[in-house]
Amino acid sequence: MAPRPIALLLSVALPLTACNAGPDYRPRTAAELGVPSGYSVPADQAGAEDLTHWWSNFDDPMLVQLVEQGRTANLDVAQAVTRLRQARESLVQARSTLLPTVGASAGASRNQQVSGPGGSGNSFSIGGDASYQVDLFGGNRRGVEAAGAAYQASGFDYAAVLISVQAEIARNYVLARLAQTQLAYARASLAIQDDNLQIAEWRVQAGLVSSIDAEQARAARAQTVASIPSIEANYNGFVSRLGVLTGQAPGALKAAMEAPRPIPVGPAKVAVGIPAETLRQRPDVRSAERNLAAATARIGVAQSQLYPQLSIGGSLGSGGGAIGALFDTISGRLFANIAQTIFDGGRTRSQVRANEAAAEGAFLSYKQTVLTGLEDVENAIVALAAAQERARQFAIAWDAANNSAILARMQYRSGLTDFTTLNQAESSLLSARNGQAQAQADQATALIALYLALGGGWDSNTTPEATNGN
Repeated sequence: MAPRPIALLLSVALPLTACNAGPDYRPRTAAELGVPSGYSVPADQAGAEDLTHWWSNFDDPMLVQLVEQGRTANLDVAQAVTRLRQARESLVQARSTLLPTVGASAGASRNQQVSGPGGSGNSFSIGGDASYQVDLFGGNRRGVEAAGAAYQASGFDYAAVLISVQAEIARNYVLARLAQTQLAYARASLAIQDDNLQIAEWRVQAGLVSSIDAEQARAARAQTVASIPSIEANYNGFVSRLGVLTGQAPGALKAAMEAPRPIPVGPAKVAVGIPAETLRQRPDVRSAERNLAAATARIGVAQSQLYPQLSIGGSLGSGGGAIGALFDTISGRLFANIAQTIFDGGRTRSQVRANEAAAEGAFLSYKQTVLTGLEDVENAIVALAAAQERARQFAIAWDAANNSAILARMQYRSGLTDFTTLNQAESSLLSARNGQAQAQADQATALIALYLALGGGWDSNTTPEATNGN
Protein backbone atom coordinates (compact mmCIF):
# COMPACT_ATOMS: atom_id res chain seq x y z
CA MET A 1 0.00 0.00 0.00
CA ALA A 2 1.41 3.39 -0.93
CA PRO A 3 2.16 5.97 1.75
CA ARG A 4 -0.65 8.28 0.63
CA PRO A 5 -3.48 5.75 1.13
CA ILE A 6 -1.99 4.78 4.49
CA ALA A 7 -1.90 8.41 5.59
CA LEU A 8 -5.52 8.82 4.47
CA LEU A 9 -6.53 5.72 6.44
CA LEU A 10 -4.77 6.94 9.58
CA SER A 11 -6.25 10.41 9.29
CA VAL A 12 -9.68 8.81 9.54
CA ALA A 13 -8.88 6.08 12.08
CA LEU A 14 -6.70 7.85 14.65
CA PRO A 15 -9.39 10.30 15.87
CA LEU A 16 -11.47 7.24 16.76
CA THR A 17 -8.85 6.23 19.33
CA ALA A 18 -10.33 8.83 21.64
CA CYS A 19 -13.40 6.56 21.94
CA ASN A 20 -13.59 3.81 24.54
CA ALA A 21 -16.03 0.98 24.05
CA GLY A 22 -18.23 -0.05 26.93
CA PRO A 23 -19.55 1.86 29.95
CA ASP A 24 -17.38 4.08 32.12
CA TYR A 25 -17.10 2.94 35.72
CA ARG A 26 -19.31 4.81 38.17
CA PRO A 27 -18.72 4.59 41.94
CA ARG A 28 -21.84 3.45 43.76
CA THR A 29 -23.56 5.63 46.33
CA ALA A 30 -24.27 4.67 49.92
CA ALA A 31 -27.98 4.44 49.10
CA GLU A 32 -27.32 1.97 46.26
CA LEU A 33 -25.26 -0.18 48.62
CA GLY A 34 -27.78 -0.04 51.45
CA VAL A 35 -25.43 1.73 53.88
CA PRO A 36 -27.35 3.28 56.82
CA SER A 37 -26.38 6.56 58.45
CA GLY A 38 -25.79 4.86 61.81
CA TYR A 39 -25.64 1.48 63.52
CA SER A 40 -28.76 -0.24 64.87
CA VAL A 41 -27.00 -1.07 68.17
CA PRO A 42 -25.55 1.31 70.78
CA ALA A 43 -22.11 2.36 69.51
CA ASP A 44 -19.64 5.19 69.97
CA GLN A 45 -19.96 6.87 66.58
CA ALA A 46 -17.47 9.60 67.33
CA GLY A 47 -14.50 9.97 65.01
CA ALA A 48 -13.06 6.54 64.35
CA GLU A 49 -9.79 5.72 66.10
CA ASP A 50 -6.49 4.99 64.41
CA LEU A 51 -6.49 1.19 64.45
CA THR A 52 -3.32 0.63 62.42
CA HIS A 53 -1.59 -1.06 65.39
CA TRP A 54 -4.58 -1.93 67.57
CA TRP A 55 -2.76 -4.83 69.30
CA SER A 56 -0.66 -2.25 71.19
CA ASN A 57 -3.85 -1.30 73.08
CA PHE A 58 -3.59 -4.54 75.11
CA ASP A 59 -0.29 -3.45 76.67
CA ASP A 60 1.24 -6.93 76.33
CA PRO A 61 4.78 -6.95 74.89
CA MET A 62 4.60 -10.66 74.01
CA LEU A 63 1.39 -10.14 72.06
CA VAL A 64 2.91 -7.20 70.19
CA GLN A 65 5.99 -9.26 69.33
CA LEU A 66 3.96 -12.18 67.98
CA VAL A 67 1.67 -10.02 65.86
CA GLU A 68 4.59 -8.08 64.39
CA GLN A 69 6.35 -11.35 63.62
CA GLY A 70 3.25 -12.73 61.94
CA ARG A 71 3.00 -9.65 59.71
CA THR A 72 6.29 -10.54 58.03
CA ALA A 73 6.67 -14.30 58.52
CA ASN A 74 3.16 -15.73 58.13
CA LEU A 75 2.91 -17.95 55.06
CA ASP A 76 -0.65 -16.94 54.16
CA VAL A 77 0.54 -13.34 54.05
CA ALA A 78 3.52 -14.39 51.92
CA GLN A 79 1.19 -16.14 49.47
CA ALA A 80 -0.96 -12.99 49.27
CA VAL A 81 2.19 -11.05 48.37
CA THR A 82 2.93 -13.45 45.50
CA ARG A 83 -0.61 -13.00 44.18
CA LEU A 84 -0.12 -9.25 44.37
CA ARG A 85 3.09 -9.56 42.38
CA GLN A 86 1.29 -11.64 39.76
CA ALA A 87 -1.41 -8.98 39.46
CA ARG A 88 1.27 -6.32 38.99
CA GLU A 89 2.82 -8.29 36.13
CA SER A 90 -0.61 -8.71 34.54
CA LEU A 91 -0.91 -4.92 34.58
CA VAL A 92 2.52 -4.60 32.94
CA GLN A 93 1.43 -7.03 30.24
CA ALA A 94 -1.82 -5.13 29.67
CA ARG A 95 0.03 -1.83 29.30
CA SER A 96 2.33 -3.38 26.71
CA THR A 97 -0.64 -3.65 24.31
CA LEU A 98 -0.65 0.16 24.04
CA LEU A 99 2.88 0.16 22.62
CA PRO A 100 4.30 -1.04 19.31
CA THR A 101 6.18 -4.31 18.95
CA VAL A 102 9.68 -3.93 17.54
CA GLY A 103 11.94 -6.74 16.39
CA ALA A 104 15.31 -7.19 14.72
CA SER A 105 17.03 -10.01 12.89
CA ALA A 106 20.39 -10.80 11.30
CA GLY A 107 21.57 -13.72 9.24
CA ALA A 108 24.52 -15.13 7.40
CA SER A 109 24.86 -18.02 4.94
CA ARG A 110 27.35 -19.53 2.53
CA ASN A 111 26.49 -21.12 -0.77
CA GLN A 112 28.97 -23.82 -1.80
CA GLN A 113 28.73 -25.08 -5.38
CA VAL A 114 29.22 -28.85 -5.37
CA SER A 115 29.25 -29.53 -9.14
CA GLY A 116 28.36 -27.86 -12.42
CA PRO A 117 28.87 -24.28 -13.53
CA GLY A 118 28.71 -21.45 -11.06
CA GLY A 119 30.64 -20.55 -8.00
CA SER A 120 30.44 -20.27 -4.28
CA GLY A 121 29.45 -17.15 -2.33
CA ASN A 122 28.47 -15.62 1.00
CA SER A 123 25.25 -13.85 1.88
CA PHE A 124 24.63 -11.49 4.82
CA SER A 125 21.40 -9.78 5.88
CA ILE A 126 20.13 -7.52 8.64
CA GLY A 127 16.67 -6.15 9.21
CA GLY A 128 14.14 -4.76 11.64
CA ASP A 129 10.38 -4.61 11.81
CA ALA A 130 7.73 -2.86 13.89
CA SER A 131 4.00 -3.39 14.21
CA TYR A 132 1.32 -1.58 16.13
CA GLN A 133 -2.35 -2.35 16.66
CA VAL A 134 -4.18 0.95 16.76
CA ASP A 135 -6.57 1.01 19.71
CA LEU A 136 -9.41 2.41 17.65
CA PHE A 137 -12.24 1.76 20.10
CA GLY A 138 -10.34 1.60 23.38
CA GLY A 139 -10.32 -2.16 23.89
CA ASN A 140 -6.69 -2.15 24.95
CA ARG A 141 -7.22 0.86 27.18
CA ARG A 142 -10.16 -0.90 28.80
CA GLY A 143 -7.89 -3.92 29.28
CA VAL A 144 -5.35 -1.74 31.08
CA GLU A 145 -8.17 -0.26 33.17
CA ALA A 146 -9.37 -3.75 34.13
CA ALA A 147 -5.85 -4.94 34.96
CA GLY A 148 -5.19 -1.83 37.04
CA ALA A 149 -8.38 -2.33 39.05
CA ALA A 150 -7.59 -6.03 39.50
CA TYR A 151 -4.11 -5.09 40.74
CA GLN A 152 -5.61 -2.72 43.29
CA ALA A 153 -8.09 -5.43 44.34
CA SER A 154 -5.17 -7.81 44.91
CA GLY A 155 -3.56 -5.18 47.12
CA PHE A 156 -6.69 -4.98 49.24
CA ASP A 157 -6.93 -8.79 49.28
CA TYR A 158 -3.39 -8.84 50.70
CA ALA A 159 -4.48 -6.36 53.39
CA ALA A 160 -7.52 -8.53 54.19
CA VAL A 161 -5.30 -11.58 54.69
CA LEU A 162 -2.91 -9.51 56.80
CA ILE A 163 -5.54 -8.20 59.22
CA SER A 164 -7.15 -11.64 59.49
CA VAL A 165 -3.81 -13.24 60.43
CA GLN A 166 -3.11 -10.52 63.00
CA ALA A 167 -6.50 -11.06 64.64
CA GLU A 168 -6.02 -14.85 64.61
CA ILE A 169 -2.64 -14.51 66.34
CA ALA A 170 -4.12 -12.25 69.00
CA ARG A 171 -7.12 -14.55 69.55
CA ASN A 172 -4.95 -17.65 70.00
CA TYR A 173 -2.64 -15.74 72.33
CA VAL A 174 -5.61 -14.76 74.52
CA LEU A 175 -6.89 -18.34 74.56
CA ALA A 176 -3.43 -19.64 75.48
CA ARG A 177 -3.31 -17.26 78.44
CA LEU A 178 -6.85 -18.32 79.38
CA ALA A 179 -5.74 -21.97 79.42
CA GLN A 180 -2.79 -21.06 81.64
CA THR A 181 -5.16 -19.28 84.03
CA GLN A 182 -7.53 -22.24 84.09
CA LEU A 183 -4.62 -24.58 84.80
CA ALA A 184 -3.52 -22.38 87.70
CA TYR A 185 -7.06 -22.38 89.13
CA ALA A 186 -7.38 -26.16 88.74
CA ARG A 187 -4.07 -26.80 90.47
CA ALA A 188 -4.93 -24.36 93.28
CA SER A 189 -8.27 -26.13 93.77
CA LEU A 190 -6.49 -29.47 93.70
CA ALA A 191 -4.21 -28.36 96.52
CA ILE A 192 -7.22 -27.33 98.60
CA GLN A 193 -9.01 -30.59 97.80
CA ASP A 194 -5.97 -32.58 98.89
CA ASP A 195 -6.16 -30.77 102.21
CA ASN A 196 -9.93 -31.38 102.44
CA LEU A 197 -9.44 -35.09 101.71
CA GLN A 198 -6.86 -35.39 104.45
CA ILE A 199 -9.14 -33.65 106.96
CA ALA A 200 -12.08 -35.84 105.94
CA GLU A 201 -10.01 -39.00 106.40
CA TRP A 202 -8.88 -37.82 109.84
CA ARG A 203 -12.46 -37.15 110.87
CA VAL A 204 -13.54 -40.57 109.58
CA GLN A 205 -10.74 -42.25 111.55
CA ALA A 206 -11.78 -40.32 114.63
CA GLY A 207 -15.34 -41.55 114.22
CA LEU A 208 -16.69 -38.04 113.89
CA VAL A 209 -18.22 -38.56 110.44
CA SER A 210 -19.04 -41.45 108.15
CA SER A 211 -16.84 -42.55 105.26
CA ILE A 212 -19.19 -40.70 102.90
CA ASP A 213 -17.20 -37.51 103.56
CA ALA A 214 -13.94 -39.14 102.50
CA GLU A 215 -15.52 -40.64 99.38
CA GLN A 216 -17.01 -37.29 98.39
CA ALA A 217 -13.61 -35.66 98.89
CA ARG A 218 -11.95 -38.30 96.72
CA ALA A 219 -14.55 -37.88 93.98
CA ALA A 220 -14.17 -34.09 93.96
CA ARG A 221 -10.39 -34.37 93.75
CA ALA A 222 -10.55 -36.92 90.92
CA GLN A 223 -12.86 -34.66 88.89
CA THR A 224 -10.41 -31.78 89.20
CA VAL A 225 -7.47 -34.00 88.24
CA ALA A 226 -9.45 -35.25 85.22
CA SER A 227 -9.99 -31.69 83.96
CA ILE A 228 -6.27 -30.83 83.86
CA PRO A 229 -5.22 -32.95 80.82
CA SER A 230 -7.99 -31.42 78.74
CA ILE A 231 -6.87 -27.89 79.64
CA GLU A 232 -3.25 -28.82 78.91
CA ALA A 233 -4.26 -30.17 75.50
CA ASN A 234 -6.11 -26.95 74.71
CA TYR A 235 -3.10 -24.90 75.76
CA ASN A 236 -0.79 -26.97 73.58
CA GLY A 237 -3.11 -26.46 70.61
CA PHE A 238 -3.17 -22.69 71.02
CA VAL A 239 0.61 -22.42 71.37
CA SER A 240 1.17 -24.72 68.39
CA ARG A 241 -1.19 -22.60 66.33
CA LEU A 242 0.72 -19.47 67.30
CA GLY A 243 3.91 -21.10 66.06
CA VAL A 244 2.42 -21.87 62.65
CA LEU A 245 0.78 -18.43 62.38
CA THR A 246 4.18 -16.82 62.88
CA GLY A 247 5.80 -19.00 60.20
CA GLN A 248 7.49 -21.44 62.59
CA ALA A 249 7.22 -25.05 63.68
CA PRO A 250 4.32 -25.83 66.06
CA GLY A 251 6.59 -26.17 69.09
CA ALA A 252 8.76 -23.13 68.42
CA LEU A 253 7.00 -20.88 70.96
CA LYS A 254 6.53 -23.33 73.84
CA ALA A 255 9.56 -22.08 75.76
CA ALA A 256 8.68 -18.40 75.20
CA MET A 257 5.04 -18.96 76.27
CA GLU A 258 5.84 -21.20 79.25
CA ALA A 259 5.91 -18.43 81.85
CA PRO A 260 2.26 -17.69 82.79
CA ARG A 261 0.95 -14.21 82.10
CA PRO A 262 -2.49 -12.73 82.78
CA ILE A 263 -5.18 -12.62 80.15
CA PRO A 264 -4.67 -9.38 78.13
CA VAL A 265 -7.08 -6.58 78.89
CA GLY A 266 -7.83 -3.96 76.26
CA PRO A 267 -9.72 -0.66 76.41
CA ALA A 268 -13.29 -0.65 77.68
CA LYS A 269 -14.69 0.92 74.51
CA VAL A 270 -13.76 1.72 70.94
CA ALA A 271 -14.89 4.67 68.84
CA VAL A 272 -16.19 2.98 65.68
CA GLY A 273 -17.27 6.01 63.68
CA ILE A 274 -20.16 5.99 61.23
CA PRO A 275 -20.80 3.01 58.92
CA ALA A 276 -19.41 4.78 55.84
CA GLU A 277 -16.08 5.31 57.64
CA THR A 278 -15.95 1.64 58.59
CA LEU A 279 -16.48 0.56 55.00
CA ARG A 280 -13.61 2.76 53.80
CA GLN A 281 -11.39 1.10 56.41
CA ARG A 282 -12.26 -2.50 55.51
CA PRO A 283 -10.00 -3.93 52.79
CA ASP A 284 -12.49 -6.60 51.71
CA VAL A 285 -15.04 -3.90 50.86
CA ARG A 286 -12.49 -1.93 48.90
CA SER A 287 -11.39 -5.08 47.08
CA ALA A 288 -15.00 -5.80 46.10
CA GLU A 289 -15.34 -2.24 44.76
CA ARG A 290 -12.19 -2.63 42.65
CA ASN A 291 -13.42 -5.98 41.34
CA LEU A 292 -16.59 -4.23 40.19
CA ALA A 293 -14.48 -1.59 38.41
CA ALA A 294 -12.48 -4.34 36.69
CA ALA A 295 -15.61 -6.21 35.63
CA THR A 296 -17.07 -2.99 34.19
CA ALA A 297 -13.91 -2.36 32.16
CA ARG A 298 -14.01 -5.90 30.76
CA ILE A 299 -17.36 -5.11 29.13
CA GLY A 300 -15.52 -2.54 27.02
CA VAL A 301 -12.81 -5.06 26.16
CA ALA A 302 -15.46 -7.42 24.81
CA GLN A 303 -17.42 -4.70 23.01
CA SER A 304 -14.33 -3.45 21.19
CA GLN A 305 -14.14 -6.80 19.40
CA LEU A 306 -17.38 -5.89 17.61
CA TYR A 307 -15.62 -3.07 15.72
CA PRO A 308 -12.87 -2.93 13.08
CA GLN A 309 -9.29 -3.72 14.12
CA LEU A 310 -6.51 -1.64 12.54
CA SER A 311 -2.87 -2.73 12.46
CA ILE A 312 0.03 -0.79 10.97
CA GLY A 313 3.66 -1.71 10.63
CA GLY A 314 6.79 -1.55 8.63
CA SER A 315 10.14 -3.16 8.08
CA LEU A 316 13.67 -2.28 6.93
CA GLY A 317 16.20 -4.70 5.57
CA SER A 318 19.51 -4.87 3.77
CA GLY A 319 21.73 -7.62 2.43
CA GLY A 320 24.92 -8.23 0.54
CA GLY A 321 27.58 -10.70 -0.38
CA ALA A 322 30.05 -9.18 2.09
CA ILE A 323 29.78 -7.50 5.47
CA GLY A 324 31.31 -4.33 4.06
CA ALA A 325 28.56 -4.13 1.46
CA LEU A 326 25.78 -4.89 3.93
CA PHE A 327 24.29 -1.37 3.88
CA ASP A 328 24.82 -0.61 0.21
CA THR A 329 21.21 -1.46 -0.52
CA ILE A 330 18.44 -0.82 2.03
CA SER A 331 14.82 -1.63 1.33
CA GLY A 332 11.74 -0.84 3.38
CA ARG A 333 8.10 -1.74 3.57
CA LEU A 334 5.13 0.01 5.16
CA PHE A 335 1.75 -1.63 5.57
CA ALA A 336 -1.63 -1.16 7.16
CA ASN A 337 -4.41 -3.67 7.70
CA ILE A 338 -7.97 -3.21 8.82
CA ALA A 339 -10.18 -6.19 9.65
CA GLN A 340 -13.77 -6.61 10.71
CA THR A 341 -15.48 -9.77 11.88
CA ILE A 342 -18.52 -10.36 9.68
CA PHE A 343 -19.93 -13.53 11.22
CA ASP A 344 -18.87 -15.60 14.22
CA GLY A 345 -22.14 -17.25 15.17
CA GLY A 346 -22.86 -14.65 17.87
CA ARG A 347 -19.75 -15.52 19.88
CA THR A 348 -18.51 -11.94 20.34
CA ARG A 349 -21.90 -10.54 21.31
CA SER A 350 -22.31 -13.44 23.72
CA GLN A 351 -18.98 -12.48 25.31
CA VAL A 352 -20.29 -8.94 25.77
CA ARG A 353 -23.44 -10.20 27.48
CA ALA A 354 -21.39 -12.56 29.65
CA ASN A 355 -19.20 -9.67 30.83
CA GLU A 356 -22.28 -7.56 31.51
CA ALA A 357 -23.65 -10.38 33.68
CA ALA A 358 -20.26 -10.66 35.41
CA ALA A 359 -20.35 -6.94 36.19
CA GLU A 360 -23.84 -7.27 37.62
CA GLY A 361 -22.65 -10.16 39.76
CA ALA A 362 -19.64 -8.11 40.90
CA PHE A 363 -21.99 -5.34 42.03
CA LEU A 364 -24.11 -7.80 44.00
CA SER A 365 -20.96 -9.25 45.57
CA TYR A 366 -19.84 -5.72 46.45
CA LYS A 367 -23.16 -4.95 48.11
CA GLN A 368 -23.11 -8.29 49.94
CA THR A 369 -19.60 -7.55 51.25
CA VAL A 370 -20.77 -4.15 52.47
CA LEU A 371 -23.77 -5.57 54.33
CA THR A 372 -21.73 -8.45 55.78
CA GLY A 373 -19.14 -5.93 56.99
CA LEU A 374 -21.81 -3.91 58.79
CA GLU A 375 -23.18 -7.13 60.29
CA ASP A 376 -19.71 -8.06 61.56
CA VAL A 377 -19.31 -4.69 63.26
CA GLU A 378 -22.71 -4.72 64.95
CA ASN A 379 -22.29 -8.32 66.14
CA ALA A 380 -18.82 -7.50 67.53
CA ILE A 381 -20.16 -4.42 69.34
CA VAL A 382 -22.92 -6.47 70.98
CA ALA A 383 -20.55 -9.34 71.82
CA LEU A 384 -18.12 -6.95 73.49
CA ALA A 385 -20.87 -5.35 75.59
CA ALA A 386 -22.19 -8.80 76.59
CA ALA A 387 -18.71 -10.03 77.55
CA GLN A 388 -18.11 -6.92 79.64
CA GLU A 389 -21.38 -7.45 81.50
CA ARG A 390 -20.56 -11.14 82.10
CA ALA A 391 -17.14 -10.14 83.42
CA ARG A 392 -18.75 -7.73 85.90
CA GLN A 393 -21.22 -10.34 87.13
CA PHE A 394 -18.61 -13.10 87.38
CA ALA A 395 -16.44 -10.77 89.46
CA ILE A 396 -19.33 -10.48 91.90
CA ALA A 397 -19.92 -14.24 91.77
CA TRP A 398 -16.23 -14.97 92.39
CA ASP A 399 -16.13 -12.69 95.43
CA ALA A 400 -19.27 -14.27 96.90
CA ALA A 401 -18.10 -17.82 96.13
CA ASN A 402 -14.69 -17.14 97.65
CA ASN A 403 -16.23 -15.85 100.88
CA SER A 404 -18.59 -18.81 100.97
CA ALA A 405 -15.76 -21.31 100.44
CA ILE A 406 -13.61 -19.76 103.18
CA LEU A 407 -16.51 -19.86 105.61
CA ALA A 408 -17.48 -23.45 104.70
CA ARG A 409 -13.86 -24.59 105.09
CA MET A 410 -13.59 -23.06 108.54
CA GLN A 411 -16.93 -24.53 109.63
CA TYR A 412 -16.09 -28.02 108.35
CA ARG A 413 -12.79 -28.05 110.17
CA SER A 414 -14.63 -27.01 113.30
CA GLY A 415 -17.30 -29.65 112.79
CA LEU A 416 -20.05 -27.07 112.30
CA THR A 417 -21.12 -28.21 108.81
CA ASP A 418 -21.01 -31.35 106.68
CA PHE A 419 -18.73 -32.13 103.76
CA THR A 420 -21.52 -31.77 101.20
CA THR A 421 -21.79 -28.08 102.04
CA LEU A 422 -18.01 -27.67 101.78
CA ASN A 423 -17.89 -29.56 98.49
CA GLN A 424 -20.62 -27.42 96.98
CA ALA A 425 -18.86 -24.24 98.11
CA GLU A 426 -15.53 -25.40 96.63
CA SER A 427 -17.21 -26.37 93.35
CA SER A 428 -18.95 -23.01 93.16
CA LEU A 429 -15.65 -21.21 93.75
CA LEU A 430 -13.87 -23.12 90.97
CA SER A 431 -16.80 -22.52 88.63
CA ALA A 432 -16.85 -18.80 89.46
CA ARG A 433 -13.09 -18.52 88.94
CA ASN A 434 -13.25 -20.24 85.58
CA GLY A 435 -16.31 -18.23 84.62
CA GLN A 436 -14.55 -14.98 85.43
CA ALA A 437 -11.47 -16.02 83.45
CA GLN A 438 -13.61 -17.11 80.50
CA ALA A 439 -15.50 -13.81 80.60
CA GLN A 440 -12.21 -11.88 80.59
CA ALA A 441 -11.02 -13.90 77.61
CA ASP A 442 -14.37 -13.43 75.86
CA GLN A 443 -14.05 -9.70 76.43
CA ALA A 444 -10.57 -9.69 74.87
CA THR A 445 -11.57 -11.87 71.91
CA ALA A 446 -14.70 -9.78 71.31
CA LEU A 447 -12.52 -6.67 71.26
CA ILE A 448 -10.19 -8.38 68.77
CA ALA A 449 -13.21 -9.32 66.64
CA LEU A 450 -14.36 -5.69 66.73
CA TYR A 451 -10.94 -4.44 65.63
CA LEU A 452 -11.03 -6.97 62.78
CA ALA A 453 -14.60 -6.01 61.80
CA LEU A 454 -13.55 -2.35 61.70
CA GLY A 455 -10.71 -3.25 59.34
CA GLY A 456 -7.92 -2.39 61.76
CA GLY A 457 -4.34 -3.50 61.25
CA TRP A 458 -3.27 -1.72 58.05
CA ASP A 459 -2.91 1.81 56.67
CA SER A 460 -6.22 2.41 54.90
CA ASN A 461 -4.96 5.68 53.43
CA THR A 462 -2.81 3.76 50.94
CA THR A 463 -3.36 1.03 48.36
CA PRO A 464 -0.90 -1.83 48.97
CA GLU A 465 1.45 -2.33 46.04
CA ALA A 466 4.04 -4.93 45.15
CA THR A 467 7.65 -3.87 45.30
CA ASN A 468 10.70 -5.29 43.61
CA GLY A 469 11.88 -6.51 47.03
CA ASN A 470 8.72 -8.59 47.60
